[in-house]
Amino acid sequence: MIIHWFRRDLRLHDNSALMAAARDSGGAVLPAFILDDSILGGRWASPARAAFLLDGLRALDADLRARGLRLIVRRGDPRRELLQLAEEAGARGVYWNRDYSPYAIRRDSAIKAALGAAGYAARSFKDVVIFEMGEVVTKGGGPYSVYTPYARQWRQLLGERGAPAQGAPELVALDAVPEGGRIPELAELGMACAQEIPVAGEARAGELLRQFSAARRDSGIAGYAERRNMPGVEGTSRLSPHLRLGMVSPRQCVAAALGSPPGPGPDTWLGELAWRDFYVQVMYHSPHVLRGAFRPAYDGLKWENDERLFAAWREGRTGYPIIDAAMRQLRQEGWMHNRARMIVASFLTKDLLIDWRWGERHFMRLLMGGDPAANNGGWQWAAGTGTDAQPYFRIFNPASQGEKFDPDGAYVRRHVPELANVPSRHIHAPHLMAPAEQARADIQVGRDYPAPVVEHKERRERALAMYKAVRGG
Repeated sequence: MIIHWFRRDLRLHDNSALMAAARDSGGAVLPAFILDDSILGGRWASPARAAFLLDGLRALDADLRARGLRLIVRRGDPRRELLQLAEEAGARGVYWNRDYSPYAIRRDSAIKAALGAAGYAARSFKDVVIFEMGEVVTKGGGPYSVYTPYARQWRQLLGERGAPAQGAPELVALDAVPEGGRIPELAELGMACAQEIPVAGEARAGELLRQFSAARRDSGIAGYAERRNMPGVEGTSRLSPHLRLGMVSPRQCVAAALGSPPGPGPDTWLGELAWRDFYVQVMYHSPHVLRGAFRPAYDGLKWENDERLFAAWREGRTGYPIIDAAMRQLRQEGWMHNRARMIVASFLTKDLLIDWRWGERHFMRLLMGGDPAANNGGWQWAAGTGTDAQPYFRIFNPASQGEKFDPDGAYVRRHVPELANVPSRHIHAPHLMAPAEQARADIQVGRDYPAPVVEHKERRERALAMYKAVRGG
């Protein structure tokens, strides 16, 4: 018998470590999950993500029970729990899929050593990414620090090696297994969540992927290149929470892209999967990014960090409708549209002049699919402190971004209902309406909806000066 330690791979199909455990044990696999308090109560703790995780564990347990098995759930230090479980079960060893955060690397190294010292096999496998750190490297053998050449090499390797998805392994029912434990309720973890939790599990993830892949020519993966920038339409896969916890594998996503008719949509989606791998390797090779700027000189930026402005941003009451719609969507759904993420991040750092790390922490608390590597990479891209070669002058005008990507205001009206009657020509700048126009729209700016908390043009100049001071001219 071999224990498969589920982590960020809550699925039975195309699971590298699970497949290897089944092969090496003749199908005698003991499925286990450890609720790790260091993660549940750690720096990136999230009630929404924990609720989604618990639902995912219930779905996984149901899938296992349909095969005559059940999920063993323990809570505590993974090293202690796995050693105890291996002894109780009489297992030969423990298999798992690798993760790449600094904490995961330290934890897994300690567990491998402890298991080995106790006489158990301990093997880990590539599963969370398409290509690992040592696979996509420069000609000198080092890591890439810029996305474009990384993506070029990533795509070349994909063409040469492929990334085939596997089926589900043959598992056998076990005669006697240790006490399984119980999947707790969220309240038992000391958490409460008011956000809407989407349906979790491998079956739901597969359904979303099939829907996204099979959609009409102007939607789904075929229309992804254009529609992913339009927050008012359903143009994305909504798979980020499922991909974060491995209810779908990145290889299955690659297969969906490569199996679609060629076009900008599948190609763009493939590029997003390359971005995902890229940010993992940035975190792996430069773990300091989880505490500061990728380019350390930018740690010297003199952020203003106004608590009042941060609260307005966080609560969706900045007076800029596209910003407020996005932040309210995040608070309600635990998800935010791709384009909206860029707009609100630019606004926090370049208009409000607030440290990107404040936004990073807020996103990680609320995002159902929050991933430290991708979230950090996105925030540093927007803040101009990351891997991009010359990003400091990239400053989005929130009103013009709204006009371009939500021209009829559908997204704004959905999440900022007090603006429901505002004409489309004013929907992204309602404060510019004359009093009579406001009366016809049944709204008074300053009373029913806030006036802009800052003036974009003035703040843009201050942001440029702040960055210029660090760059030295």
